[in-house]
Formats: sequence, C-alpha cells, structure tokens
Amino acid sequence: MPRLAAASLAGTAIEFYDFFVYGTAAALVLGPLFFPTFSPLAGTLAAFATFGVGFLARPLGSVVFGHVGDRRGRRPVLVVSLLLTGASTVAVGCLPTYGSIGVTAPVLLLVLRFLQGLGLGGEWGGAVLLTAEHAPAGRRGLWSSFPQVGPAVGFLLANGLVLALSTTLTAEQFARWGWRVPFWAAGVLAALGLWLRSSLPESPRFLEIEDPARVPLAEVVRSHWRLVLLTAGGLAVGYAIFYTVTTWSLAYATERLGVSRTVILTCIMAAVVVKGALTPVAALLGDRYGRRPLCLAGSAAAALWMFPLVVLLGTGEPMPMFLGFLGAMLAFVTMFAVVAAYLPELYEPRIRCTGAAVGYNLGGVLGGALTPLAATALTEHSGRVPWGVGAYLTGIALLSLGCFALLPETRPVPPPKARTAEGAETAAGATARAGAVGTAPSD
Repeated sequence: MPRLAAASLAGTAIEFYDFFVYGTAAALVLGPLFFPTFSPLAGTLAAFATFGVGFLARPLGSVVFGHVGDRRGRRPVLVVSLLLTGASTVAVGCLPTYGSIGVTAPVLLLVLRFLQGLGLGGEWGGAVLLTAEHAPAGRRGLWSSFPQVGPAVGFLLANGLVLALSTTLTAEQFARWGWRVPFWAAGVLAALGLWLRSSLPESPRFLEIEDPARVPLAEVVRSHWRLVLLTAGGLAVGYAIFYTVTTWSLAYATERLGVSRTVILTCIMAAVVVKGALTPVAALLGDRYGRRPLCLAGSAAAALWMFPLVVLLGTGEPMPMFLGFLGAMLAFVTMFAVVAAYLPELYEPRIRCTGAAVGYNLGGVLGGALTPLAATALTEHSGRVPWGVGAYLTGIALLSLGCFALLPETRPVPPPKARTAEGAETAAGATARAGAVGTAPSD
C-alpha cells in the first residue's frame, strides 16, 4: 500500500501541476499575451474563459477514460491520461502569442487547454480507484487520501516555480519567455510519472469482475443519474473554494489591490501547504466517523467563512489574507479528504470508474469553471471588499450542503463484538454497510 499510494500521489501531483500552472499563467500573463486587443478586465475574463474550458473537458475525459477503466482496467487509464496532459502542457509553453500569429494563437490555446482537461478527467478516477480498491476497508479513507494530496503538491510545484521565476526575472523577461518555463518542465515531470506508474499492479476488485458493463455511461445515466447529480452538487463548493483562493484571488490582489505577485503567491502557497498536510488527518476522521458527516461539516464551515474570506482578502495585507485563505482551505480539506473513498463506495465495481469520475468532474464544471469568471465579473464595480463574491460562494456552499444531506453514508462498519459466557471476545459476524466498495447502495 505505501508504494501504491506514493505512485498515485506522484502521478496525481504531476497531472495537477499541469492543470494549475495554466491557471496561474491565466491570472498573471495570458490575457495580455493572447488577448491584447481586449481591455485589461476583458483580457482577464478571456484568459479565465480558456481556463474554464479545461473544466468543461473534464467530464468528457471521465466518460472516455471511465469507459476504458471499467472495461479494460484502471491501470491503462493512468498511463494514457498522463501522456495526454503532459504533452498538451508542454505544447502550451511552445505556443506563439497573438503578436506572432494573430487570432490563431488563442484558438490553439483553447484547443490545448481542452486536451489538458480531457486527460485530467481520466486521471482522478484511475488513480483513486487503483488505491481505494487495494486498500483494507477500515483504512480505505486514509489510503485513498494520498491521491488527494497530489493536487496540493502539484499546486506548490507549479506556483513555487512561478514564484522563483518572478523573483529572479524582470517583469519584461517573465512576460517574454519566463512564463513558458513551467510549461516546459511538465515534460520532465510526465516522464517521471510514467516511470513511477510502469510497475503498478491492476486493481484486484477489477480483476474479480465477471460481467463488465458494455456501455458504463449508459448504465450510470439510466440507474444512477440522481447520485451523479448529487455528488456533483456536493463537490461544487470545494472546487469553488480552491479556485477562488488559488486562481481568482491571485488576479484580484495583483490587479485591483496592488499586492505584489510574490506576496500573494506566498500567502496562497502557505495555506495550501497546511491543506495538504491535514488531508490524511481528515481522512482518518472519515474512517472513524464516516464520510458524510465530514462533508456536511466542511460545507457548513464554507458557508460561514466566505464573507470573512473576502473581508480579509480586501485588506491587501499578508497576514489577514493568509488567515482568510487558511480558513477556506480547512473547510475544503474537511470535505475533499474523504471524497476519494466516498465516491467509489457509492458505485458497484463494474461502473465505478465512470460513475465516480463523472460526478467528480461535473462538480468541477459547477464550481471550478464558472467561479473565476463569475468572481471577476462580480468585482467589476466593487470596492476593495468583493461582497458579491462572498454572496456567490455562500450560495454554492449552501447548495453543496443540501446535496450532501441527501446522500447516504458508505463507511464500512466493522464487525460487532460479543462476549462469550467465559468473557472472551469473539466476532459476531461482519456487518456490511450499503455502499462499501464492492456493493452499491440503493439510490
């Protein structure tokens, strides 16, 4: 399990590095380079629109790669998705700008971002299922949380490299060629990820399937559409929080508040470090108390914290901004530390790769694709404190809270213990809870 979890974490970190480095570049430089004829606000909106295209592609990627995962195995998904995402990211770094090839530049940028999202849509399902289906039931939440640490590691790699380049290059050098370096680095990371994943064993749960679904998506839509919509709505607030903190706030602080790029990146990265470190801790709580209670607690905490978040951001001061980001990330990790165990447990093995991945990535469309665009538009005429963004995020948190309230618990229940007449403890039999891996609950 440690070797498997480490390989899943590393691969997920590399794929999310590719995805996040684009978001950082969109917030900082892609608007002027690829949409120079737009106003500064319109250029930022256009850059965030290309950012959102990656999220729109993710559900399609989950369908395509989910079909492969349910029909051919979880392991092939990990290799192909990593190749696709890595190649697309390197290509962005080689792309000529609007000044060189005109309107073809943003069109190609859009296509490459779509391919990035397509690959990432398949990555999550394969990585999480391979780990979850190997893990013992009583520690499934803990082991499944390691791929969930990957996004934090990928974000820190991407933004750490951007921060290093920002502090060592002039603004002109960074805009001319420095922004390309993180994209080129994705090629090295992809090669490393392929090497790490080359020896991973196939999921034992997949090998036990005797009657794989012919068209997994059709079965998911026909029998589990309500489950998919509820999980997507539940996960929306997590995506909204993460991309508000890591993408939109970066653009808002530098463009509207005059905060230096180094300061705001440092504040964001510090909050993400805490989030990554606490992911296994929250997952252990999920193994002990259940998946659903932590998701409900995280959604409620998010609903209470979104207005304090925008107030603290509006100060433009490092410590208040860090505290605002930290509170948001604590709410986020309370939910997302357990979803890697929660979503697979909601589906039977024969359609699990498709069902879990589609729900997860639809949540990304609802919360991740729209939030930077909506937040940027809501702050066009606002003062230093973006109250409209706080209201928008609070609404998403309440929607997610309602969706989680309608989902079942899935944590496997350990066998009860009974005492014999002599006082010795014996197992009274295993009680299987609906939704444990291998059994789908009624929905």
